[in-house]
Amino acid sequence: MRHVRRRTQRALASSLALVACGATLTACFEEPSPHEAVRGFLVGWQTGDYESAARRTDGDPAKVARAIEDVGVHLDAASFRFRIMGLRHTGGASEADFKAEVDLGENNPLWEYDGKLPLHLVDGHWKVRWSPSVLHPQLKEGQRLAVSPTTEGRKPINDRNERALQTDEVLHVATVTPSKLDDPAKLVQQLSEVTGFPQDRLLRQVLSSPPNDPVSLVTFGRGRYSQIESKLRALAPQGLRIERVTQPVAPASPVQIVGRVSAVTAETVQQLGGPQRAGDSVGQGGLQQYYQDMLTGSTGTRVITVDLKTNEQVAELHKAQGRVNSSVSTTLDTGVQAAADAAVSVGAQPAALVAVHAPTSEILAVGTKGMNQAKDALAGKFPAGTAFSMVAVDSLVKAGIDAKQKLPCPTERSVGGAQFQQVGAAGGAPTLQSNFANACVTALASLARRVDAKALSDSAAAFGIGATWQLPLKSFPGAMPKVNSDAAKAKVIAGQNVEVSPLSMALVAGAAASGTWKPPVLVTKPTAPPPGAAATPAPVPASEPIQLDAKSLETIKSFMRAGVTRGTAQAAEVQGGQRVHGIAAPALGTRGNNRTKFAWFIGWRGDLAVAVLLQGGEPGDAAAVAGRFFQNAKAPS
Repeated sequence: MRHVRRRTQRALASSLALVACGATLTACFEEPSPHEAVRGFLVGWQTGDYESAARRTDGDPAKVARAIEDVGVHLDAASFRFRIMGLRHTGGASEADFKAEVDLGENNPLWEYDGKLPLHLVDGHWKVRWSPSVLHPQLKEGQRLAVSPTTEGRKPINDRNERALQTDEVLHVATVTPSKLDDPAKLVQQLSEVTGFPQDRLLRQVLSSPPNDPVSLVTFGRGRYSQIESKLRALAPQGLRIERVTQPVAPASPVQIVGRVSAVTAETVQQLGGPQRAGDSVGQGGLQQYYQDMLTGSTGTRVITVDLKTNEQVAELHKAQGRVNSSVSTTLDTGVQAAADAAVSVGAQPAALVAVHAPTSEILAVGTKGMNQAKDALAGKFPAGTAFSMVAVDSLVKAGIDAKQKLPCPTERSVGGAQFQQVGAAGGAPTLQSNFANACVTALASLARRVDAKALSDSAAAFGIGATWQLPLKSFPGAMPKVNSDAAKAKVIAGQNVEVSPLSMALVAGAAASGTWKPPVLVTKPTAPPPGAAATPAPVPASEPIQLDAKSLETIKSFMRAGVTRGTAQAAEVQGGQRVHGIAAPALGTRGNNRTKFAWFIGWRGDLAVAVLLQGGEPGDAAAVAGRFFQNAKAPS
């Protein structure tokens, strides 16, 4: 029975690298006859024309052709490549030296070994004197080659305290022992029909493995296994075993940031190609996907000879370590994450909460309800609303506007033709600080004529709006349009033409708390993207830390304190404890195809800076989410 024949198309497209000392072999030597035999043998072997190679030997052509082909099957080799290194000729005998390069796949380096081809004259023709040692010097009669893969278990993604962000999950592994199979091809065919895995790929794993070693063919999660359990168990009489293994692959919170892990499926084998074997694990989304190669490493390989009678190993011919895998360390804090999850779980509105460590801009937690932690909390584009007035205050103070200035808060106001409407408390002539604390859009917008466009842009930049950074997951640093009119400036102050993400607003709060804006950090090890991974966004230098103006920062802090003591953000301090700073404000934007009301809270307590975004609800609701978070969260030391 023939198995998994290596066809010519799998050989290298380029011509055989039989290089010695010139463009042609005959140019290197005085007598061409033995050279043609050597060349014909190696060309046939390399290109998969095993019958042609066998005819260049003195052995039985059918048996020799099968033996040469079996070398490729037993090594599961992607290709062979040969070079003739020299030829010695004395009388009626010759011996050629050659170097073999074997591609064992699995991202392994090429296996190189030196071989010899003894030749003698048979009926006036040069023939390779056949024995198994022609294929490898240490291969003897009654032996075969085999490949024993070695793999390390998938490494974890850890939080800032090196605690794994995965929990144990039971997986089911379809396993065989090759020496106990009566008909490997039949079993593999049926397993392929049940699972969808490529039949030839499964068979190569069986035929290339040491006969007495268990071979893991397919790994299933609980859901997939329950669907086909009865069909798999029906294959037990043919030698298929199902083993239960426990692996730490179920993601802990934040699930969409960490990412899920699954067994390689029939679909992912086809999509990924390359070194993945049935039974490997693959990251799906989040950090697990981004750091896939680093977490899994690559399969190491041992090439051995096996005794055909005992099926036991005789000798080790080659050992490749494979790329070492390693864990990933993040800035996430399990305790802070638990507080974030609990805070957003209350209430009916979809919510996102991002918490950062103010002095370092390290991301501590990402909690969501009805929103995606990666696509919405990190990379979402939402209207900033009057929460952005915190940034605008920086330019207003620099323009000389007095925080105690009386400033009416009418229900409606027009600035440069742009219309603004205050929802909620309005009227009277409170101070700028009071209007800020209560998110009065009509009062704040009226100051547009008092500040120039460049000052607004500079303030936005100082708080990181539009900055560049490199995170392993897509994120949005915020964007502000070019401002060229009073109406546009008023909309900036009111946050109506400014887009931000919860992450970018958490960084704004962290900058106000610490006095310095810094780009965010999510992963501390490795310090650079893994090989082949594209940095997101584009691989451009990250923005440098920005020191905020001390005078305006003092005013901002007093305004933010007023927000929780007598403004719309009071719920944050009521539930979160003393010394909270924050602002709670409405925003209006589009979600999908619908005009949607949002509510923001941005603020801090100590070194914990947070942004909360609610879809629907009121500013006070967002402040309450922050309050619940502050109540249970503790900043890392």
